[in-house]
Amino acid sequence: MTDVSSGTPGRRPLRAAVIDLDAVARNVETLAARVAPAKIVAVVKANAYGHGAVPVARAALAGGAALLGVADLDEAYELRAGGIHGPVVAWLHDPFADFRRAIGLRIELGVSSLAQLERVAAATLTSEAARVHLKIDTGLNRNGVPETEWAAVVARAAELERLEQITVAGVFSHLANTSREADASQLAAFERALAVASDAGLRPGIRHIASSEAALRDPHARYDAVRVGIGMYGLTPFGDGTTSADLGLTPAMTLVTRVAGTHRAQAGAGVSYGHLWRAEHPTTLALVPLGYADGIPRHATGGGAEVLLGGKRRPIVGRIAMDQFVVDVGDDDIREGDEVVVFGAPATGAPTADELAEASGTIGYEIVTRIGPRVARVHVGGPKATPWPDAEGYGDVDEEEE
Repeated sequence: MTDVSSGTPGRRPLRAAVIDLDAVARNVETLAARVAPAKIVAVVKANAYGHGAVPVARAALAGGAALLGVADLDEAYELRAGGIHGPVVAWLHDPFADFRRAIGLRIELGVSSLAQLERVAAATLTSEAARVHLKIDTGLNRNGVPETEWAAVVARAAELERLEQITVAGVFSHLANTSREADASQLAAFERALAVASDAGLRPGIRHIASSEAALRDPHARYDAVRVGIGMYGLTPFGDGTTSADLGLTPAMTLVTRVAGTHRAQAGAGVSYGHLWRAEHPTTLALVPLGYADGIPRHATGGGAEVLLGGKRRPIVGRIAMDQFVVDVGDDDIREGDEVVVFGAPATGAPTADELAEASGTIGYEIVTRIGPRVARVHVGGPKATPWPDAEGYGDVDEEEE
């Protein structure tokens, strides 16, 4: 782990999320080997789950991803502006989105309704053909074409393909990950949708329904591609005690800061708002300059959360505030400026983001994604270029030097 607390004082960040891009690439390689021959769709939405969209996208491609996935078009435009020229698919659209720009930039479009398909088709009248991924709602009940409307949508898509206004690059859905039985029901619905699409003459380039959880546990859900999000960042998609280490994955983000101050507290002294914690005996308290404004959940108060400080894991005590929290270090010699690791790779002895999530009553996804803007992103490792692996059906792409 890179020590951002070393170097010239005043020039290093006080708060940093150190992103190991080599870990991202290795995680993609590990997942790709696990799900082969299915392709990897690397999901870099929400600023790559807080890790930094463009550098993480490059690392994912270096690890073998065939396609990048984002939620909305602004996220796709950020990748294009960052020099990522290969396939990118966006699937959550502003009702007033300008699809012409997206099509011109060769951004593939998730389509969730007949009306949306028509809007994409209208945009192609002044642009090149659009590459679309038709989404079927198989039971998650968010977006996607209901099964009752699927036949009409695929018939129209087939007509638009014949008119060379669109190419159906994919058909996809999303599992609710409720239970094995619920997943099986959704997969059956997906199969029905694929059969209707085939009867209409559609031959989608890739079929994808699985995210990290189903991709790892259910070979039947892998089809031609899987959408890998949380697993790529080295966190577990499972809530059953399975750790990232069990999956052969390495957390890519290490959240670090340094002790802002220490003071000695007497027995009975209360700490932070509400005095929810009191010292049982004389002890030293270390002040850590991170709080809920930086993504440390207030709900972690009293939940058993720990940090790595002075070579030991030590408890967070008292109410977590907006800008700071307090750590009990006992009688150890902890000083201002000492490095504090809030979470990171377990091999270093640090708590993981998943452990902080458990202490907070949430999931690791939320912990890394909500790291705030005061925290500097420091990227280490990673590829020297933006390679693009051969991806059948996606045409020629460029390589971009950093």
